[in-house]
Amino acid sequence: MSATVSFPVPSPRGPQNVTVSYARVGRGEPLLLLHGIGHHRQAWDPVVDILATERDVIAVDLPGFGASPGLPDGLAYDLPTTSAVFGAFCEALELDRPHVAGNSLGGLLALDLGREKLVRSVTALSPAGFWSQAERRYAFGVLLAMRRIARRMPLPLVERLARTAAGRAALTSTIYARPARRSPDAVVAETLALAHATGFDATLRAGADIRFIDDIPGIPVTVAWGTRDLLLVRRQGVRAKQIIPRARLVRLPGCGHCPMNDDPALVARVILDGSR
Repeated sequence: MSATVSFPVPSPRGPQNVTVSYARVGRGEPLLLLHGIGHHRQAWDPVVDILATERDVIAVDLPGFGASPGLPDGLAYDLPTTSAVFGAFCEALELDRPHVAGNSLGGLLALDLGREKLVRSVTALSPAGFWSQAERRYAFGVLLAMRRIARRMPLPLVERLARTAAGRAALTSTIYARPARRSPDAVVAETLALAHATGFDATLRAGADIRFIDDIPGIPVTVAWGTRDLLLVRRQGVRAKQIIPRARLVRLPGCGHCPMNDDPALVARVILDGSR
């Protein structure tokens, strides 16, 4: 069920209250799910029911995305702040070092939570931060173009496009290898989420200089990459394996940048295996 929680986070101006929207379902060891930039927690819907058979699943909207309000003044949308937010989020929900899985930006956050030893395992699906400068500029350019299009399209046009497989491909083929599998309602909702994400611009600016360069010893790490990822190309997964040599590197055949939609059963199995 959907819920919200508010909690204090340290800032240069003193503690600031942050509010995060989340949905929680299932039983078992806790598993935190983190989405990518411009998306919302519903990106995980294709796999949540499978994961919930073995895990207490907590899917969150990052601050400034989905139903979560933006960060208050004095808190930046950078990696240290966002990791501190989710450390405090876990304390507020009394989650004792949950497993974490993240996609894209969420994958980078998941790895950072692992680096800080705040979680017991990490599964990162096409995580940001393993790019070259040219690859980063390309990805940011694509994301900005997607955002501009989403903000300029009138809602009736989005709804009309979402009703057909060709229209869903036009709206989402950058992130999905199999966009026709996404429901029309889901495509409309995530297009609106991209258009209305108040944290998008600040998050993208904060990511301009980020590269993940640290090993994560002591906890299980899985890095998985879709073979048809058009946003963060799969050779970045090889770099991730070089930086985190004990990580399990998994190939996701036929999957795009957000593989949860393209092959839910495979992605759920990868996450569950990584969190055992």
